[in-house]
Amino acid sequence: MDAYPERYSRVAIALHWIIALLVVGQFALGWLMQEIPRDPPGQRAAIFNFHKSIGLTILLLMLVRLGWRLAHRPPPMPPGMPAWQTAAARATHWLLYATLIGLPLAGYLGSVFSGYPVKYFGITLPAWAGKNAQAKELMSAAHLTLTWVLAGAVTLHLAGVVKHALIDDDGLVARMGIGRARPTSSPPAAPRSP
Repeated sequence: MDAYPERYSRVAIALHWIIALLVVGQFALGWLMQEIPRDPPGQRAAIFNFHKSIGLTILLLMLVRLGWRLAHRPPPMPPGMPAWQTAAARATHWLLYATLIGLPLAGYLGSVFSGYPVKYFGITLPAWAGKNAQAKELMSAAHLTLTWVLAGAVTLHLAGVVKHALIDDDGLVARMGIGRARPTSSPPAAPRSP
């Protein structure tokens, strides 16, 4: 029997932390990209292509994570957690899922409609649509909007982590491998030796 029955599976924990690290890197890279001069174009194109490659990796990992989540029930919330906190946690998690799929998808579509080839770590992906300035602008606006939505959702998520780790100390963050889980029940007593 698992010593920590309240934790997510190892696969879910690994996907969570890999995606979290990639998202932090994307925020930093996205911010720095704006400062790269347009001339000469080589350095700017290389950094933008790297950002797009990481974004597509996040999209693929999120699709795997969504499939895993749908097939595996999450661990229970701590006993006595108020219903509004449970609802807020679930809403924030689904907002994170939706945004982490929608954001790289909008970025990818914006790149497709830009008329430039989309590269995934140097490999040119097939072009299935031509240049479309209106669609590119729409996807760019969606990408920027979803970036701010993601920043808000991550802030809410981190506020919940702080509350449950430092204020409530209810073992909730142990579900993602941080700290010790609170046992849901006492382990069975060992049989006495004769």
